Amino acid sequence: MKVILAKTAGFCFGVQRAVDTVYQELSRQDGGPIYTYGPIIHNEEVIKDMKKHGAVVLRSEEELDAVTDGTVIIRSHGVEKRIYDKLEEKHVSIVDATCPYVKKIHKIVQKESSLGNAVIIVGNPKHPEVQGIRGWAGKEAAIVQNAEDIEKLSIKNDKKVCVVAQTTFNYKKFQDLVEIIREKSYDIIVLNTICNATKERQTEARRIAEEADAMIVIGDKHSSNTQKLFEICAKACDDTYYIQTLDDLNWNQLGSVETVGITAGASTPNKIIEEVQKMSELSFEQMLDESFKTIHNGEVVEGTVIDVKPDEIILNIGYKADGIITKNEYSNDSSLDLTTVVSVGDAMTVKVLKVNDGEGQVLLTYKRLAAEKSNERLKEAFENKEVLKATVTQILGGGLCAEVEGVRVFIPASLVSDSYEKDLSKYDGKEIEFVISEFNPRRNRVIGDRRQLLVAERAEKQRELFARLQVGDTIEGVVKNVTDFGAFVDLGGVDGLLHISEMSWGRVENPKKVFKVGDNLKVLVKDINDTKVALSLKFPETNPWAHASEDFAVGSVITGRVARMTDFGAFVELAPGVDALLHVSQISRAHVDKPSDVLSIGQEIQAKIVDLNEADKKISLSMKAIEMAEPADAQ
Repeated sequence: MKVILAKTAGFCFGVQRAVDTVYQELSRQDGGPIYTYGPIIHNEEVIKDMKKHGAVVLRSEEELDAVTDGTVIIRSHGVEKRIYDKLEEKHVSIVDATCPYVKKIHKIVQKESSLGNAVIIVGNPKHPEVQGIRGWAGKEAAIVQNAEDIEKLSIKNDKKVCVVAQTTFNYKKFQDLVEIIREKSYDIIVLNTICNATKERQTEARRIAEEADAMIVIGDKHSSNTQKLFEICAKACDDTYYIQTLDDLNWNQLGSVETVGITAGASTPNKIIEEVQKMSELSFEQMLDESFKTIHNGEVVEGTVIDVKPDEIILNIGYKADGIITKNEYSNDSSLDLTTVVSVGDAMTVKVLKVNDGEGQVLLTYKRLAAEKSNERLKEAFENKEVLKATVTQILGGGLCAEVEGVRVFIPASLVSDSYEKDLSKYDGKEIEFVISEFNPRRNRVIGDRRQLLVAERAEKQRELFARLQVGDTIEGVVKNVTDFGAFVDLGGVDGLLHISEMSWGRVENPKKVFKVGDNLKVLVKDINDTKVALSLKFPETNPWAHASEDFAVGSVITGRVARMTDFGAFVELAPGVDALLHVSQISRAHVDKPSDVLSIGQEIQAKIVDLNEADKKISLSMKAIEMAEPADAQ
């Protein structure tokens, strides 16, 4: 009888770290007591062993209040912020064994709450992890675990809402609840804080349960992630059993099954898992005669290579006849020499095509099983909207091609970027991220989408930038595009407009002669309106009118350049952004009909400042006044 043990069964990273932390502290104790605030993990067998070694479990705040010395270890599920504050006031030694993934959620909700945003926690309100998260998110944070809870929400629609999840929450259920929350028209940001290890554990458990005749789920009865594993397996396999130790298993119930699957929660020690696996294998060997293995067409079997030739592989599959894999059933490469890729003694997982190929041998396939596994992998990625990474293998006129575990994924040009890409050749050979937006293996059609990831990333950067950006800030950016009316500057997820009128205190005739794409600029935030940012290079400290009374004092003689002319006079640029009027009557003592009769654009002249109006930013000049003063100066 076949036993399938989940590779992800047993302690996850966070649990292992917490358990190791306790035993390390117990081994180092110098006479002071070692406490854990709450059970360090949800497994009574582990807690009993820790107590034997001297650990004391504090199960309430009243018990914590009685602690006066020693070391308190924070449980892996984490605690509220006020517990940390209380411990610091007691001046005891604190060792934080909170799972890093849970700690990350604490930081997220604390930040969002401080910004005035509402927080929704998707999870079990009675679970210590969820209670701890709420303690960092503020009293107004809402906890939901079903559609009914969402209907009761009373968050104002003008508030931004941040949605997080308990690390062990069911991923599919989380997605469903998020969609219901979206229907309430909140302005939400969704952060999938479900631990990736939890997701992998649940996915593998479901796959094994679908294949097995019976399923054993091992874990503490109070463990949230084990309870969810049991729910997932029970939906896929009718004969699913939830046990805490080997003693809880009724062997008579498993007497007639052919395949049994075993998985375990994140708080289950490997020792218990190994005991169940070992006893399962022994019991099945005792109950069923395995000396003559039976196989069927379509069955997946394990084999060991006993001989390999350039065009075929022979395997021992534990059957009365050996199995044969032809070159065509190993690879699509007709030029491949099988002796270069397979060696005697190699273990292989293959699929039975024919139990008897006509010559008493079993015909096997390696290629088709690999394709099925790859399609299954992509199907899961499609259903879970998982972000995949792959290298671009081909550039086509209509898009890109990438390969994921042997399956070709096509990414149309319209889904490659969040902006128009004329030349896709820059992606050749590069690793990119995308999600599967369409999956149809029967039509050999697998479509990838990179655009939605970039849009989401840009939206997140935009949200972060607008949360901290204020009018009057100075910020660095890169010129993204230049037009006749201004330049668009990338501020890091948000484009700001630097209008032609804000490019200089002086006059700019053509922005394209001043800026080019890729230029780095330090700009001033002039205005923020919804999602639009107006920029300026007219910094107050560079305003040429700031010291006009000193720089352009009445009576002083100044040199300027003729910028433009009218019939009544010429405008002379004294400094960038400062033009003065030289009236036609003040050009010369001699009569001048039009300024253009004696002056030209760009000509440098000397004139006397005869009037300054700082309020209206007007300056009047006179060349005639200098001429009239010359005879007196000459004397």
